[in-house]
Amino acid sequence: MLFQFESLTDFMYMSGHGPYVWGSYIVTAIALGALVVLPLLKQRQSFIRLKRQQRIEAGQSQSLIIK
Repeated sequence: MLFQFESLTDFMYMSGHGPYVWGSYIVTAIALGALVVLPLLKQRQSFIRLKRQQRIEAGQSQSLIIK
């Protein structure tokens, strides 16, 4: 089998294009990770906000019934 690169170092360097290629992979991985994590965090914050609002509204309705 014929390999494109002689060694692992040559593979990482990629004839001088390595920093651009690996940097692009890193930026892409970070962007894809953000596309997964950020909506999950927003959803969690929304659930917390809704639970807090429900507790507040439940407390107000109970105080109206008591009066």
